[in-house]
Order: sequence, then C-alpha cells, then structure tokens
Amino acid sequence: MTIRVFLVDDQDLVRAGCVMVIQAQDDIAVVGEAADGAQALARLAVTAADVVLMDIRMPRVDGVAATRQLLARTGPQPKVLVLTTFDLDEYAFAALRAGASGFLVKDAPAEEMLAAIRTVHRGDAVIAPSTTRRLLDHVAPDLPVPAPGPDPLAALTGREREVLLHVARGASNAEIAARLFLAEGTVKIHVGRILAKLGLRDRVQAVIWAYEHRLIRPGI
Repeated sequence: MTIRVFLVDDQDLVRAGCVMVIQAQDDIAVVGEAADGAQALARLAVTAADVVLMDIRMPRVDGVAATRQLLARTGPQPKVLVLTTFDLDEYAFAALRAGASGFLVKDAPAEEMLAAIRTVHRGDAVIAPSTTRRLLDHVAPDLPVPAPGPDPLAALTGREREVLLHVARGASNAEIAARLFLAEGTVKIHVGRILAKLGLRDRVQAVIWAYEHRLIRPGI
C-alpha cells in the first residue's frame, strides 16, 4: 500500500527537496502540493492524502489554522506532521494542540522525515519523543491552571494510569513494556483504551493532556 503524502510549504526549494526524497521510495508518493494553508485546504478538499507535511509559518493561512480546519472536517482525515525551523517553537505546540500527530525540524535528516511519515501513517503518533518533551517543557509554564473538578483520571484503571505517565514522558511501547514487565502487545492495548476513555486522538494528544492536567511537570 502506497502512503499518499501532500506537501504544504511556502518555499519552493523545500517542497522540491521533499519531493525528491519521497518519490525515491517504493512505499510513499507525493499526491499534491500547496504554497500556503488556504491553498492546501482547497486542494485537500479534492485530493485524498494519508499524511500532510505542513509548514508552520506561511502567509494567508498559517500551518496551525490550516491543521485545525483540516482536522475539523468530516470524513477520512489525514495525519498531519508539522514542519518548523527550530524545535522550541510555540507555533509547533499550537499545531499539536490543534491535532497534528507530531512535528519535524526542517533540517532533520531525510531518513528521519521518511520514518516519521511511516510512523504516523501506521498510527504511532510520537515523533522524536525527546524533542516533543523539550518543547512541552518550554511551553508548560504558560499553560492555564486546570479548573478544580472531578479526578480527570477517574475513568482509568491503576495500570492504565501507570502507562499514561510513561507515555507522557515520551516512552515507546517497547520501553513501557520493559519498565512495567508487560508484553508489548499488552501495552498497546492499554494505550488504546486510555485514548478511548479520555477522548484523545493519539499519543501526542495524550502527552499534551498530561501536561495540561499537571500530571507531568517540566524536567520530571
């Protein structure tokens, strides 16, 4: 099965470089391009894509707004990987909150970009956990204090709470399995149940949720 990728970036050279790398792969193909968010939304309305590489800072409609609007549409939705020029970018965090499945720094090696595309396509949303964690540590002081109310973890079992905390710290299923002495398949089942119970899209959303509810604090 070929992974259909749509490129959104206002720099022609960036798009051309991505096309060159992607089209050399047997399992990935570029199905469209756009130079800004508005153009992307229009073209993606008539172009089926599995993964969208979305630049953050663009004229007219930026990557955050475009991601939010794209993922608010009904019907099949692509995974979104946002592209940023540096990893401590508040715009990247805003895009993650809007539903993006991860982000990449533009100067990342080609192999990392290809691995990220394949990873989000199969539903594993954590991209560069250490980088994502560093970004969240950077923006955490500005997150609003959660309003008092019922225990947000009430729906989770004790084991699911443990797994969520490890997910929030950027651990992979294999790492969680080793730490909790579980089978990797069992961890995957727990993660699926956590996402369903909390109404979250993917693992990245789980990490953000944990930060917003103060389950994780910077550096811990």
